[in-house]
Amino acid sequence: MEQATAGKAQRVPKVAKVKNKAPAEIQITAEQLLREAKERDLEIVPPPPKQKISDPEELADYRLRKRKAFEDNIRKNRLVVVNWLKYSKWEESQGEIQRARSVYERALDVDHRNPTLWLRYAEMEMRCRQVNHARNLWDRAVTIMPRVSQFWYKYTYMEEMLGNIAGGAVKFERVGWSGHPDEQAWQTYVNFELRYKEIDRARAIYEKFVYTHPDVKHWIKYARFEEKHGFIRSARQVYERAVDFYGEEYMDERLFIAFAKFEENQREHERARVIYKYALNTWLKKVSRFTTAYTIHEKKYGDRVGIENVILSKRKFQYEEAIQDNPYDYDTWFDYCKLLENAEEVDVSATRDVYERAIAQIPPSKEKTYWRRYIYLWIKYALFEELDVGDMDKARMVYKNCLELIPHKVFTFAKIWLLEWHSVFVPKTNIRGYIELEIHLREFDRCRILYEKFLEFGPENCTTWMKFAELEYILSDLNV
Repeated sequence: MEQATAGKAQRVPKVAKVKNKAPAEIQITAEQLLREAKERDLEIVPPPPKQKISDPEELADYRLRKRKAFEDNIRKNRLVVVNWLKYSKWEESQGEIQRARSVYERALDVDHRNPTLWLRYAEMEMRCRQVNHARNLWDRAVTIMPRVSQFWYKYTYMEEMLGNIAGGAVKFERVGWSGHPDEQAWQTYVNFELRYKEIDRARAIYEKFVYTHPDVKHWIKYARFEEKHGFIRSARQVYERAVDFYGEEYMDERLFIAFAKFEENQREHERARVIYKYALNTWLKKVSRFTTAYTIHEKKYGDRVGIENVILSKRKFQYEEAIQDNPYDYDTWFDYCKLLENAEEVDVSATRDVYERAIAQIPPSKEKTYWRRYIYLWIKYALFEELDVGDMDKARMVYKNCLELIPHKVFTFAKIWLLEWHSVFVPKTNIRGYIELEIHLREFDRCRILYEKFLEFGPENCTTWMKFAELEYILSDLNV
């Protein structure tokens, strides 16, 4: 009985089954455990005690331990430049210049293409007043890496501080011939010469500068340099050379604005006006700020005609942009042509050119709806030739070309046939149809001209006088 009871006591219970296998509501991560352990850390590590070195033996022991630590860090990863810099800086703080040089030389053996090492090395020699050592270092650095501008800046600055102005100029010349310097290096060289009133040398530098880096802003700087020092004629020549240098293909509006403002400052307002007009006529599609500058100039120094010409140029530019975006916008073509016809001095060739460009925009679809506004361009063109220019042969040619262009098998326009027939067979006194057409186009000024011509041929015609008076009465009510 006792054995049976002992066997029952030694029996291992079954493992309980987990009833809820869902994840715990509060998840505990390893990061959380470590953070809590750090927060509950009650042991405060005391800082290391301050050491006071009282004899040479302790100093030697301290230096030995520090050098061993630096050497161990370098041995672990000799490509980390920071370790070399810390080591050399510590040696310099201990007054061991020779050892600091040795550290820098070892670092340069590892990575001689690192500009930071050369800069720190040379700056150390300069702080220690070792001028010849610094010169040798700068020479080595610019020989190995001539395109690092910082070397040249530091080298010339050192020579300038030492009073060796000629030596600094020589260094800048070496930059120009061997280093292919950037824009800032050229500008620094110019400023260096200007600090010592070497105007001719600065001019010679600018002559090389504008061709090495052919940007518009450098030409403008060159011209302003001449203007600032009182060489007005030379400044004007620089601007003219810049215009010739860039030509029509690579011209920049900044150059013309600067050129015109230069002439304005010299009170050469006619010269400035010529520059503005030349640029607007040549590069009309490339200007944006230019028209604004021209407008401001004319408002200051121009007369009424000049201001109107500026406004005309500005409107032309706006119409050109609109046409470039949508060449089939015939309303814009109408406004453009009307602008040229109503100018103070009508340029017949320019107006014809715009009309030719307008009628060249043939509607892409052969539907009469799309052709209606387009056909009126031809009519206005012919009327311009007949009434404004007085060239009937040209007007007849316009009507003839229009009739050849219309796809008569699909649709036609009776107005064109009538106008073409009137231009060939009907005498000039029978122009009532023209007047009705102009009223339909709302060209009331042209209607007045036509009525006046009509009355010249037949002043005894009472109907014409009545129609003319009726038109003027209607226009007076409309304030036209």
